[in-house]
Amino acid sequence: MFHLSLGWARGCGRVTLLAGLLAAGASFGQSAPPSAPGVGVAATAQTGGTPRGPAPGAPNATTTIDGRVLPPPPAPFGGEINLNAMQSRPFWPARVAPPKGAPNVLLIMTDDVGFGAPSTFGGVIPTPNLDRIANAGLRYTNFHSTALCSPTRAALITGRNHHSVGFGVISEQSTGFPGYNSIIGPDNATIGRILKENGYRTAWFGKNHNTPTYQASQAGPFDQWPLGMGFEYFYGFVGGDTSQWQPNLFRNTTAIYPYVNNPKWNLVTAMADDAIGWLNQLNSIDPEMPFFLYYVPGATHAPHHPTPEWIKKISDMHLFDQGWNKLRDQIFANQKKLGVIPQDAQLTPWPADLLKNWDSLTDEERKLFVRQADVYAAYLAYADDEIGRVIQAVQDMGKLDDTLVIYISGDNGASAEGSPNGTPSEMMQFNGVELTAAEQMKWFDVWGSQYTYNHMAVPWAWAFDTPFKWTKQVPSFFGGTRQGMAISWPRKIADKGGVRHQFHHVIDIVPTLLEATGIPAPVTVDGIAQKPIEGVSMAYTWDKANAAAPSTHHTQYFEMMGVQGLYDDGWMLSAVPVRAPWQLLGAATADPASAYKFELYNVAKDWTQNQDLAAAEPRRLREMQQLMFAEFGRNNVLPLDASVATRLVSPRPSLSAGRSNFVYTAPVTGIPDGAAPSLLNTSYTITADIEVPASGAEGVVVTEGGRFGGWGLYLLKGKPTFTWNLLDLRRVKWTGDLPLAPGKHQIVFDFKYDGLGFATLAFNNLSGIGRGGVGVLKVDGKEVARQQLDRTVPLALPVDETFDVGSDTGTPVDDQDYQVPFAFTGKLARLAIDLDRPRLSPDDEKKLADAMRAASDAK
Repeated sequence: MFHLSLGWARGCGRVTLLAGLLAAGASFGQSAPPSAPGVGVAATAQTGGTPRGPAPGAPNATTTIDGRVLPPPPAPFGGEINLNAMQSRPFWPARVAPPKGAPNVLLIMTDDVGFGAPSTFGGVIPTPNLDRIANAGLRYTNFHSTALCSPTRAALITGRNHHSVGFGVISEQSTGFPGYNSIIGPDNATIGRILKENGYRTAWFGKNHNTPTYQASQAGPFDQWPLGMGFEYFYGFVGGDTSQWQPNLFRNTTAIYPYVNNPKWNLVTAMADDAIGWLNQLNSIDPEMPFFLYYVPGATHAPHHPTPEWIKKISDMHLFDQGWNKLRDQIFANQKKLGVIPQDAQLTPWPADLLKNWDSLTDEERKLFVRQADVYAAYLAYADDEIGRVIQAVQDMGKLDDTLVIYISGDNGASAEGSPNGTPSEMMQFNGVELTAAEQMKWFDVWGSQYTYNHMAVPWAWAFDTPFKWTKQVPSFFGGTRQGMAISWPRKIADKGGVRHQFHHVIDIVPTLLEATGIPAPVTVDGIAQKPIEGVSMAYTWDKANAAAPSTHHTQYFEMMGVQGLYDDGWMLSAVPVRAPWQLLGAATADPASAYKFELYNVAKDWTQNQDLAAAEPRRLREMQQLMFAEFGRNNVLPLDASVATRLVSPRPSLSAGRSNFVYTAPVTGIPDGAAPSLLNTSYTITADIEVPASGAEGVVVTEGGRFGGWGLYLLKGKPTFTWNLLDLRRVKWTGDLPLAPGKHQIVFDFKYDGLGFATLAFNNLSGIGRGGVGVLKVDGKEVARQQLDRTVPLALPVDETFDVGSDTGTPVDDQDYQVPFAFTGKLARLAIDLDRPRLSPDDEKKLADAMRAASDAK
């Protein structure tokens, strides 16, 4: 190109052009005068004060920043501008890079894994890749979560307590108080934002349970999505859980459906593939580019969805034939052998008043429960194997020695949300439906497949939390909060295979990363003053000389759904739960500030909280309670709220809040519950104006939910059909006798609800929900089907399904009728949904208030 240009020029013009090009090229390598020091970018080619790479002002120069103000101010122009470019000198702002020696970061956290589940911490479930990180670095045996999913995740990525950043509970239970609104505000910048502004490329793979449910639609806003919280790439699902076979999956903010017509596809593998692809792409573009990869699979939260190959591999090992009681003994012995619990630690007693002993079960129960445990274990082993592929990809790039890997086993204790017998569908349990083992046997052969949304029996969860008491949701006992963790950084951590027993908490991960990278916590972000980081760095534990050093994390409060606790320099104050975690529809405790019995443990000597010292230490008990409430006041924990079901349906902002009329004039899919009309516990009318072509029509007109609960209006072989799927227990249909003739038609489904609806929950009363009603299907004004429903879905439809118009995503409401997407082949002119919610009369309110007072007096 240059040759042609020079050939085109004539005479002295050719010489002038050539000289100009050479001069311009030479100027690229010239050094510009350094800018004035201060907060923001210093336009020097330095990293950590050491010259590196091209001269300042070159197109590929790098610089570190002060980091206290994010984003940094623009770098001043360091070149020279005159009248003409030939007499001027260009200058390029340096690309921001982390300080010299800062590692890559791979932050991994699994879901709902008890301390005693993985082999790394004494469990029988093989987790060789968690073992790998522990053997290359350190095992942490006294590391804690908040006892619930999204609160732990909010604390993990901000370095602040969960109530401090609005996540006192999951977003699905958010309320209008600062500690419970599920909003990570702009004064709490995440570690993703901090590292991105300091030169890291950032990505989030897997579970995102930190976007408010009322902001999870395609309408945004997206500032509370991963991309708005400092993560430049997101591949995963939004919400508490999802099917691994047909997930509610997003790439960035766009819903994707790679599983359609791909029956062997599974998110656990697909997610690892995508993460490896991201790493390889980054490495190919610039091998020197540092990365922060936040990797958080849905495993092992329900539904437990491993591949058939993994189920067979684990089943063939016969890990659980002995039952849950003997499993606890085996895990406990393994833990002492590994040194992950002290030799004088005591195994807490089995809660015989709450859970059955294995020896008391029937043969059928044992068969089912072993199957449940096998599938759960296969899910954990499968997830660990895919995590291993990501770790290996980092090694294959030659970067593992310079990568800080933090692998946290679970975001809370093992989950007891599956009922004492387990369940083939988690949505049954969330709606108060518990099945016997005999009733569940029809799902035995498909347990873990796409045809179940399965969870295991509570006693397995208790066993996987060995040697501790209680489970997920309980913040006052370590069965709910103790997470095994391994950290490796081969270039930095020399004590390979060491064990650390210092007390730490998820809020300590961010300060640890900041110390490891040499990046300060910002003072302001986008001009907004930042709340102080509330955790402390764990980096001191990496030095072998500090293996037995006292913990630098002295005090930590715990609270979840009214249950309270406090750790203070080796002592633990523990409220005893009054509601078991599997009793999701129990009445709320009206006065959680005074309703609980408190126990006191010297956990410096009593590792498992086995010896209650409350009676022997009344003064310390009182002092701990006072300190706990001081911490509550400081961290937005108040007001205490012990409700569960009522918070699931409490009013919150959404695009559908307060609306009774919804109109759609074109196909639209993937609308989450927070932006869709809810047909639960209300009367409603669905009106569809359609046109059938000459060739006939079929397909979905409108639907919400899917295989494990939901409803749909569709044409099946031309016949108008309305189906209510009642939690996969039974399906009720209204069907027209004849296919619709070509031309315009109006289909109406009208349902009259027989109950007082969600309004009764304000009186701590469940009598208004899940009631029945009469449904009528009409075509062109003529009634074609009428049926009485004796009951309806009371609280929730599947969290990973959406509201769709014109086709279906996720799973079908009836597999026998159609498969997704089953797009409507006619023309949709208008779809209207009109809600007629129940209203309480003054007499209704008086009766409910009297019943609430009577129940309170009875207690």
